[in-house]
Amino acid sequence: MGSGARKGIFGWLKGLFTPPLQPVSDIEQARRLIAAIDRGGIPLNPARVNAVARNLGLEVSRQAAIEDTIERLRAAVKRAT
Repeated sequence: MGSGARKGIFGWLKGLFTPPLQPVSDIEQARRLIAAIDRGGIPLNPARVNAVARNLGLEVSRQAAIEDTIERLRAAVKRAT
């Protein structure tokens, strides 16, 4: 019964003492996505991959294969570094 109130107080105190999270840049999102794929992850949501690519300025068709989009993302990240 009282656990809900404690979570609220502790959450509030934690919020006071932890700095707010900084937003991740578009290029950093692409790097993280590629790193996850390289570790063996398979992107289950092609819309997320397309959104990351579009945020980098790439034009992506909905009919494009996910592998092609990932290769274009790799090239864009390589150009940015």
